[in-house]
Amino acid sequence: MVEDHDEAAAPGPPPPSLVSAVPGLTGRLAALWLEDGGRPDLGRTFAGRERKPREKALAVFLDAVLAETKRPPLAPTDREAAQRRIFEAFERFARTALDWEDRHIDILLSGGFGRAANEFVRKAKDFDAALRSQDIFQACRNVWVANGLQRLLGRPVRLTPAIFAYSLLYPYTDNYLDDPETGEETKRSFNGRLRSRLEGREVGPGNGRERRIFDLVAMIETEHDRARHPQVFESLLAIHESQVKSLGLLRSDRPVGEAEAVKIGLEKGGTSVLADGCLAAGLLAPGEIAFLFGFGAFLQLMDDLEDVEEDGRAGLQTVFSRSAGREPLDAVTDRTFRLGVAVLGGLDGFGVPDAEPLRELIRSSLVQGLVMSAGRFGRLYSRAYLRALEAHAPFRFSFHNRERRKLTRRRAAIGRLFESFAKA
Repeated sequence: MVEDHDEAAAPGPPPPSLVSAVPGLTGRLAALWLEDGGRPDLGRTFAGRERKPREKALAVFLDAVLAETKRPPLAPTDREAAQRRIFEAFERFARTALDWEDRHIDILLSGGFGRAANEFVRKAKDFDAALRSQDIFQACRNVWVANGLQRLLGRPVRLTPAIFAYSLLYPYTDNYLDDPETGEETKRSFNGRLRSRLEGREVGPGNGRERRIFDLVAMIETEHDRARHPQVFESLLAIHESQVKSLGLLRSDRPVGEAEAVKIGLEKGGTSVLADGCLAAGLLAPGEIAFLFGFGAFLQLMDDLEDVEEDGRAGLQTVFSRSAGREPLDAVTDRTFRLGVAVLGGLDGFGVPDAEPLRELIRSSLVQGLVMSAGRFGRLYSRAYLRALEAHAPFRFSFHNRERRKLTRRRAAIGRLFESFAKA
């Protein structure tokens, strides 16, 4: 249930401090992660005959998207028609393959999410024409998270200046700090200046890249007053600190143990979604802070599995990449499922009552998403584990991976197509 955040109400006790809450939140989730136990109940299973119509629906939908890339729309009416065809194809797929009902489809296709995404792509290009499509779509994922929190918390689903700025802020800083041509001393100096800027101090950028980053911080300040919404800036400091910690420890030459690696990942993910929640609501109550931190931590673990091979090549020691190829990922994935099921249990008391369709989508899509991610990296698991997991997948792993590769080969064309939808 959403708690009263009416800013016109009589002054009460100061809002909870996010800075002091983060260590305890991280510790509790890490303890849950380290508890012994088997795989939790992952919900329904799918027989072979049930998969055939689902797989056909997925193939038809993806073919519809790929067909649109071969005739890129130029005129506004062409773009509208192409977008309508894709939405209709997605609706047919969602009903057949994912068992979505009208209330689920309406909340995504008519709830403002598409409009906010299109506006974000357009404004991102206006902000920096040199931004790569992959960076824009990476940032757009955060817009969807923030929009989902707006819906859950009873706010209008829209792209605010602060959500726009925050969604671009960390792709910019990640790319800057990952740049091999930027020296370590330059990166350390930048981290110090950015921290000072997030604290509200007067500090100038060191170069043009930093100027864009500082401009994004200024956008957040135009929407959220530091005195009235201190949690917003505490959350930005918290994600900045966790990002610095992640880069410093996960790139370390020394081996990182499981307990240390999981704490780093939990804190980075938890603080990231905490920031989304603060930007969406301005102020969070203790129960909302705890749920959003756990939710973000689970999303980070899911991302770490998706990026397991890329992180391994880059030397990033996440809970998945540090074990991949050395031992099956069975146990670490079961720990992720246990943590995720526990965190998603908190959805029952989170948000406004009429957001239940969105809560249903979150529960089902995240658990199934983790199942399908594991199936993508079958060579990193034992055969028995994969067989047991595949029973909970709506598609055969082999089929889903083949269809995914078809999309990957056309990734650039798909990116151009969806960018065209955002044109005025």
